[in-house]
Amino acid sequence: MKRDRIRLYMLAAMTAVIMILLTYGIHKITDGRVADRTVKAGFVYVGDISTGYTGNFVKAQKEVEQKYGSQIETVTKFNVPEDFVGDALDELLTEGCQLIFTNSYGYGDTVKEYAGRYPDVEFCQAACNNANVSPVYENYHTFMGTIYQGRYISGVIAGMKLKELIGNGVITKEQAKVGYVGAYENPEVVSGYTAFIIGIRSIVPEAVMTVQYTNIWEDYYLEKVCAEQLIDEGCVVISQHSDTIGPAVACEETDSSRPVYYVSYNDSMADIAPTTYLTGTKINWEPYIEQAVAAVLKKKNIEDCINGNIHGNDVSAGFEQDWIQMLALNEFTAAEGSRECIDTLVQKFKRKQLQVFCGEYTGTDINDPSDKIDLRKGYQENEKSSAPSFHYILDDVITIRQGEYQ
Repeated sequence: MKRDRIRLYMLAAMTAVIMILLTYGIHKITDGRVADRTVKAGFVYVGDISTGYTGNFVKAQKEVEQKYGSQIETVTKFNVPEDFVGDALDELLTEGCQLIFTNSYGYGDTVKEYAGRYPDVEFCQAACNNANVSPVYENYHTFMGTIYQGRYISGVIAGMKLKELIGNGVITKEQAKVGYVGAYENPEVVSGYTAFIIGIRSIVPEAVMTVQYTNIWEDYYLEKVCAEQLIDEGCVVISQHSDTIGPAVACEETDSSRPVYYVSYNDSMADIAPTTYLTGTKINWEPYIEQAVAAVLKKKNIEDCINGNIHGNDVSAGFEQDWIQMLALNEFTAAEGSRECIDTLVQKFKRKQLQVFCGEYTGTDINDPSDKIDLRKGYQENEKSSAPSFHYILDDVITIRQGEYQ
């Protein structure tokens, strides 16, 4: 009996070793196949590296190119107007691209149409909300970072600066005015500046904000003029959701009798506005692009290879997956304790311990004055899609107007 048991143990051990070797062998074969595969990826950009938004995409593209080396070949189309994205897609398809990334919300409808026509090509559209809207195509995907998290933290840092100014007698609570240069009145912009002012008011409850729209993503002079007008009206903090350095330059060049401080988006402005820049935030596009490329190389569904919050053919993520990052903190201008505050808030977001869109606020729909929201009940941004969806203007807190040249 004892010998039989020994034989059984030896047989079981040998079987386990064989299975491990077989699994290892299959894994190596599979790895070899992936290593031998290549992908041709196309990138369509609404701007170029001179703008922070597209510049961050290009940085991510370069990181992915470096990671995959000879396994990836890329073709890039810069400064493509939204009405002409079809021309760029035609060129990429003619050149044999199997995977295409596009970065402007206004591209979305056309890119999705092309996905329906070319089912063997994967199309990944940033900052759009139509992947799960009928018709749904398996090869059409949308993605975006939960940028409201970074906007909120930026607002808290701006609020700490305002509190410092109030405490030092430089301004009064009634002078805690914030200016914001926004491109368009759409949910992406509205959600961002709402998170920003809620962050500020978590420190200075009296703060109010004026938003001035440019109705264009990229116009240096108009953005600068809008910021200058806001400063002239007494705004002490300026931020933006537009694509040029215009607002930062306006803050740095101001001759206002009051101090002015600036919070950026997409790029640190420490070099452009060294005496006024506080901090900023951006979306890190590299994790999604890298994982989407890996999915195509492995011949797998893209959403199965993405680390994030999956909503059908749409993916979002925040600080927890490094999709959102804070930009450099200017220790020269920021209030004492700002660094520790940023670190604490980032950790809270990673642990899902912060709800931003809540509090003693009511809001009005940007398109329907009869549609109101009460934020005492709370609103969970990005709950069902990666594209921001909050579209209410906070009553008695935010004033809206259209920008114009003077």
